[in-house]
Amino acid sequence: GNPKLPTAVNITWSSINFKTILLWQPKPSGYFYTVEIHGQTSDTKKKCILTRETECDVTDALRNVRETYTAHILSVMSSGMDNFEEPPFSVSEKFTPYNQTVLGKPDIQNYTQISSKLNVVFQDPLTPYTFPNGSFQSIRDIFQHDLEYKLYYWKDQSSGKKDATTKSHEFEVSIDSTTNYCFYIQGTIPSRRENRNGQESMVLCTSVGKNILDEYGPEVFIIIAVMAIAIIVLAVVLPVILCKRKKTKAVREKEPLNGV
Repeated sequence: GNPKLPTAVNITWSSINFKTILLWQPKPSGYFYTVEIHGQTSDTKKKCILTRETECDVTDALRNVRETYTAHILSVMSSGMDNFEEPPFSVSEKFTPYNQTVLGKPDIQNYTQISSKLNVVFQDPLTPYTFPNGSFQSIRDIFQHDLEYKLYYWKDQSSGKKDATTKSHEFEVSIDSTTNYCFYIQGTIPSRRENRNGQESMVLCTSVGKNILDEYGPEVFIIIAVMAIAIIVLAVVLPVILCKRKKTKAVREKEPLNGV
């Protein structure tokens, strides 16, 4: 080892839906990094061995999602480093995937506003972890009853939000049947102290009873009106001009005959 080698700083865990990337600085010059993942009960796992990068995907080293891990980022000269001396390294903060991974955006599959009911159907975000048959586990497969979803909804062009909670894949809420509504969904883990709320889905709006003015605004009507006036003017003026031209032409054609 070489104690003069710089060690990693600003080590951070970036984790969404259990896909976890370790980030740090600085870019190495003349040396490499190797990442070691230390669990409380699991064996140490080496990742990104002799890398010149300053990030490392450590997802598959954190499969026991309830375990608490630390990362050691070693600064090493090369693969021929002296195995008897421990290279200089930095230690990350502790990370527990189950408590700290961020819940990703739910995928809204379908929504309807029929009469006074708004119905929204959505899918759980998937994780990188798989079942024995190869299909991906969703965040619900891992969190199970700890996972809830919140629907935030409000009248279109209004700011007063209401919310509803579910542990299923569907919301059905009572609304004003004559008004359009906008909404989004967010996963939440109420038992967490931090990172309780996940990323928000895209905002969608219903279009029941929307007229063209609501949809496109008054500008479109102004443009249509101007075009209509232009067409009417052309329809009136063009025949007059053509008629005058014909008369003028006829007069000119007659003039030589009159002069004979």
